[in-house]
Amino acid sequence: MALLDIRNLTIEIETPTGLVKAVERVSITMAEGEIRALVGESGSGKSLIAKAILGVTKPTWRIQADRMRLGKLDLLTLTPKQRREIMGREIAMIFQEPASCLDPAEKVGEQLREAIPWSLFKGHFWQRIHWRNREARKLLHRVGIKNPHKVMHSYPYQLSDGICQKIMIAMAIAGQPRLLVADEPTTAMETTTAMQILRLLDKLNKLNNTAILLVSHDFRTLADLTDQVTVLYCGQTVESGQSKQVLENPNHPYTSALIDAVPNFRDGLIPKSRLPSLPGATPSLQHLPIGCRLGPRCPRAQRECVQQPPLRQFKGHYFACHYPLNWDENNG
Repeated sequence: MALLDIRNLTIEIETPTGLVKAVERVSITMAEGEIRALVGESGSGKSLIAKAILGVTKPTWRIQADRMRLGKLDLLTLTPKQRREIMGREIAMIFQEPASCLDPAEKVGEQLREAIPWSLFKGHFWQRIHWRNREARKLLHRVGIKNPHKVMHSYPYQLSDGICQKIMIAMAIAGQPRLLVADEPTTAMETTTAMQILRLLDKLNKLNNTAILLVSHDFRTLADLTDQVTVLYCGQTVESGQSKQVLENPNHPYTSALIDAVPNFRDGLIPKSRLPSLPGATPSLQHLPIGCRLGPRCPRAQRECVQQPPLRQFKGHYFACHYPLNWDENNG
């Protein structure tokens, strides 16, 4: 049975001009221990999906899905109390901008100790006093912090973004969750620090068999780390499949443009040359084009693109395009 099973998730948001569909009929299936990337530009709906899975929603959101399950749990029918019970134990999240998610008026050690559930304690009652302290130090050591004692007695604003992100990861894995959702975990970080965070997530996956849903816009960086990828554009799935297969043989023009937009210095990039990009900009949710949403920006668009393209499938590789790249019609 799949660990995470989402079928036809739709998220509508109430605005002064009426309801807008921020996410439309997105399906995601993840197995135990799988790492999946959720990739797309800003405004594609990636973070909305992550928050819907966690139940971190707003009153103006309307969430519908044919199925939305975490193991045997139906996430659509959970009460707020039931969600609090599974948070940290079944599912956890690493948010963007870790410094803003940590309490600036409370020391790191106190916040980390609160994240460690008593249900993991095994021992005599008199050992409870120092148990959480020891566990907090172990967690900081596991995420690669060299001086746990100093960090535990520091406030978040006294630490770098890289250290704060590692603290957020330590808090997220404190309850040994089965699924970890990482929303842009390396945003605005130096390349070296970002690679450390990604290696840390990979290590957690291998040691604990933790399934990880990685939300990002940089597909090329995540390709070697992830097993599967889902590419979103304007709230719709445009391509999905094995990461290596999609990276080397993209069928959707948007996926190809997303890959080409990342500099690849191994291809002999000319200094100060322009990076490949799609013309135009991502449309607003209030003014989405009919048919294929990439149509007005797509270099391969034709008259047929005013109709919504069907989702095609070949050997586990899904894509929605009337005129796909690297595609032999005999395959379909």
